Amino acid sequence: MPQRRTVTSRSHEPRLRYAEEVRRLREGRGLTLRELADQLGWDWSTLGKLERGQTLGSPEVAQALDEYYGTPGLLLALWELAVGDPTQFKEQYRRYMLLEAEAVSLWQFSVSVLPGLLQTDGYAREVLATGGIKGEELTKQVDARLSRRELLVGEDGPPFRAILAEATLRTPSRDAGVWREQLEYLVEAAERPNITLQVLPQSSGLHGLVGTDVMFLKLHDGRTVAYTETAYHGELVQESRDVDRLQRAYDSMRDLALSPAESLKFIGQMLEEAQCDPST
Repeated sequence: MPQRRTVTSRSHEPRLRYAEEVRRLREGRGLTLRELADQLGWDWSTLGKLERGQTLGSPEVAQALDEYYGTPGLLLALWELAVGDPTQFKEQYRRYMLLEAEAVSLWQFSVSVLPGLLQTDGYAREVLATGGIKGEELTKQVDARLSRRELLVGEDGPPFRAILAEATLRTPSRDAGVWREQLEYLVEAAERPNITLQVLPQSSGLHGLVGTDVMFLKLHDGRTVAYTETAYHGELVQESRDVDRLQRAYDSMRDLALSPAESLKFIGQMLEEAQCDPST
């Protein structure tokens, strides 16, 4: 059997293919990044990051570029493939990432580290580095983690509720500037209509998910699956009996958590303290 020939030299990796198409269309118009940015009223550096594959941007950006270039649906389709591409994540997460990209609603409990869907670049980099990741692999994993945030962006972003144990807000980054940026992002995220944040006070005491992060995903077919994670192990839970048990523990904690309004005030207080830290 003859060897299969590659039709084009373009990348078969969804994230890089999206970046290549964005760059190809601009160059086809004979435009520089600055010229394109001026025409669209955008920041040219953001467009540069799109073309280098450093960010995927939002679906609105893909749609706007499709409209500008007269390529209806092309870039948006490539963006969707890039966001849902499981190969950018470690093997143990890939099945979960496919489900996360398709979920119609998500809810999470975080024990000591803020949820990946709400992490900033600097915070994500520090968290991943503590696990021993470094160099090019660290940059790749940070970029992959940040791309997940795009799931929550836009009018069609699914509802997302996160209960944050107080410890997540009492454990700052080593870099004070990174920590302030992260808290500012939490405040911004909490104001979006599809995102609900609640803080579980330390005074609530022991509960059914001590030491375990968990994310619940409601899928299109009505099923709910869960993903539990400790510092060293992650597990996709699909058996309904086990998911129900985790759900009951989550619901019990939600009853003990601060209201969304109280939680936003709490996060704001943490931000004020970070801004007033005399050591920075």
